[in-house]
Amino acid sequence: MRLRIRDIREDHDLTQQQVAKYLRCDQSLYSKYERGERDVPLNVMIKLAKFYKTSIDYLVGLTENKRPYH
Repeated sequence: MRLRIRDIREDHDLTQQQVAKYLRCDQSLYSKYERGERDVPLNVMIKLAKFYKTSIDYLVGLTENKRPYH
């Protein structure tokens, strides 16, 4: 499964460093998430979904709908 976390980060004109700072992790760890070298923990996926105002389903490619669930 290909995550959309790189695409959405780039869509928001953010650097890996900026997102890593928000997540309170090292940029190199975040880079591994984007490359699929490390699994993204659920708590991190939740933070990313809230940050980008979308759903986890969108971030993991299960839907094309960017809008979050209510």
